[in-house]
Amino acid sequence: MNKSQATQDNAKRRIPGMTQLLSKRPDRFSEGVWPGYFSKAKGAHVWDLDGNKYLDMSIGGIGATVLGYADSDVDEAVKRAISLGCASSLNCAEELELADTLCESHPWATQVKLGRSGGEAMTIAVRIARAATGRDVVAFCGYHGWHDWYLAANLGTKNALGEHLINGLDPAGVPQKLKGTAFPFRYNELEELEKIVAEHGHELAAIVMEPIRGTEPSPDFFPGVRAIADRTGASLIVDEISAGFRLYPGGAHMKLFDQRPDMAVFAKAMGNGYPIAAVIGREKFMSAAQSTFISSTNWTERLGPTAALATIKKYDSHNVHEHLTKIGSMVQEGWTKLGQKHSLDLHVGGMKAMSHFAFSGKNTQAQKAYFVQLMLEEGILACNSMYAMYAHTEADVEHYLKACDKSFAKISASGDTVADKLHGKPSAEGFERLA
Repeated sequence: MNKSQATQDNAKRRIPGMTQLLSKRPDRFSEGVWPGYFSKAKGAHVWDLDGNKYLDMSIGGIGATVLGYADSDVDEAVKRAISLGCASSLNCAEELELADTLCESHPWATQVKLGRSGGEAMTIAVRIARAATGRDVVAFCGYHGWHDWYLAANLGTKNALGEHLINGLDPAGVPQKLKGTAFPFRYNELEELEKIVAEHGHELAAIVMEPIRGTEPSPDFFPGVRAIADRTGASLIVDEISAGFRLYPGGAHMKLFDQRPDMAVFAKAMGNGYPIAAVIGREKFMSAAQSTFISSTNWTERLGPTAALATIKKYDSHNVHEHLTKIGSMVQEGWTKLGQKHSLDLHVGGMKAMSHFAFSGKNTQAQKAYFVQLMLEEGILACNSMYAMYAHTEADVEHYLKACDKSFAKISASGDTVADKLHGKPSAEGFERLA
């Protein structure tokens, strides 16, 4: 057995669910085939524990490494910060510099709280909204993390989050008394939000939503949500964890959709892989952070803000969003053409910088696993998602699409026998427990 697979077997015994992040679990790809662990990452390439080098055309550090792996400019800034000390009894000035930078690029916002991860920052924002309004209920649209406030939507229901987004998210461990505090509505479906307001408007602390994911907003959606927030007195929170620093420098909500929320949350790409998150907002709501307790030692360390400042500087000076859109467009167009060429019924969608496709019909999870397997044989990390990085070149995309051409041809030729071709297991569907 190779080192990569042996490490996964050991991880099953030592780590509940094998990994710390659901999206990086090998069974999301093809358990028994997917290498799972890396020894080195640079640019758009990854080396596994056995020394195999891959072009990474998959989830790009789950969207965190927007510039590419081990970006020299960001890493050099962090190394300088390390040499000067990453923490002390005093605060680092970089946290204020980052706060100023974020507010300057989002003039509607005047105050900032920092964190280290997206789910954590979303919880900070919801806590602030509840403290500011004195209310408990949250209406949300999209995926916003693992914390109690979000999973509470599945308390006392068959599968509210499954109908909304992800199947099988068991709220075990979430206090039952949080039942009735979180309610999902679908993107562009204002009437669903109005229904929540009709029943819980007087209790509504926050409306939480992503600015965009795979669907463009209808003309009345953002103005309608803003009007509902104003009418009810709820805080409008925009989750820019995925869209931020991908479609436009900073957030998509203001520059692309002319949206002015009460708070916005950033993480992932803001630090190019270094842990950093931020909640920016209006003083009317942000000042409520003083009336509750939101505090952590590692929110004061120096490396996250330093990485964010270096990432933002490079992103702005190189118009990174334009490159990400170009790369993503090439990939989406390639998938569509190759699907037609090989008579595969593919659904292609997502933001250009965070593209995905899905097989249709029978055996879809086996088809996905076979695609993963075939692409690994070509020296490429790939799945049905492709997150563009600044390190990706047009030549990388051409190489990738040639491999897709060969892989789609074999998938099409396999028909109903595709599962027999697998060296590993079919890809997991929804949220499934790891055996």
